[in-house]
Amino acid sequence: LALASSSKHRCLQSGAAFRRGLGPTLDFGGDEVEVEVNDSLMRFFDHCAKFVALVEENDTAMGQVNAFKQGPEMKKVLEKVASALCLPVEELNADLVQVAFLTCSYELAIKNVTSPWCSLFSEEDAKVLEYLNDLKQYWKRGYGYDINSRSSCILFHDIFQHLDKAVEESKSSKPISSPLIVQVGHAETLQPLLALMGYFKDDEPLLANNYARQARRKFRSGRIVPYAANLVFVLYHCDHVNASQQEYQVQLLLNEKLLSFHHSNETTSTYADLKDYYKDILENCHFKEECELPQANVTAVDEL
Repeated sequence: LALASSSKHRCLQSGAAFRRGLGPTLDFGGDEVEVEVNDSLMRFFDHCAKFVALVEENDTAMGQVNAFKQGPEMKKVLEKVASALCLPVEELNADLVQVAFLTCSYELAIKNVTSPWCSLFSEEDAKVLEYLNDLKQYWKRGYGYDINSRSSCILFHDIFQHLDKAVEESKSSKPISSPLIVQVGHAETLQPLLALMGYFKDDEPLLANNYARQARRKFRSGRIVPYAANLVFVLYHCDHVNASQQEYQVQLLLNEKLLSFHHSNETTSTYADLKDYYKDILENCHFKEECELPQANVTAVDEL
């Protein structure tokens, strides 16, 4: 068992809990497997200068989010909440209302209790506030800017290096040195990686002015990266196959559910076909080059 984690305490705890959950009967090197802190993989976004400067610390990067906060859908929610609380609407803003909504959702999700704050919101209000959060995730961690996903290529490469190594060891009839590799990160780790791989991409971008048209959107961060979100690559060695290329096959599971591969629309792919589909990322997406800050004469908008 190889166990890596973000340096955040909650991730280290999750990694340790995962190891305990495997139980003593699985021979993965004893109960006290050391958790390797690896922020360069699990918090790649912190180490990507271009992302930090042009998205994380750039106030204009969240323009669509801020516009939606001032838009008609949020205005309607604000007026309704202000009325319920017997407050002038001027004393509320989108951020305060979002805090109330998150308090409601956290207590429901974690404690399974209905918070008094939930009484402020209808189902339609919840959809508006969900869209507000999805807008933020889209523009900060998803398809909004290329650097959001391109910064994750260091993790993407690492995954395929582990798979390559297992294939080579298998072909050489050697024991698989790391049959199970667990990497514990964040929603902010997983969302960009899934975007890099092309999952949950809508035909048109999420914008402040297309809330109604996005009612059936694929990009719903609460479903993609809920609590304990996980992405699993499973590599199979198949003995009885017609061609050598079929000997190694892969399945992909997101939150314990099989994902279909883009190139085949099937839930199983040969490893060779998968590598071929992502050939451009594997060969041309390099963290150092992707994350270099643009020259001073290139504007942030041009670069993003």
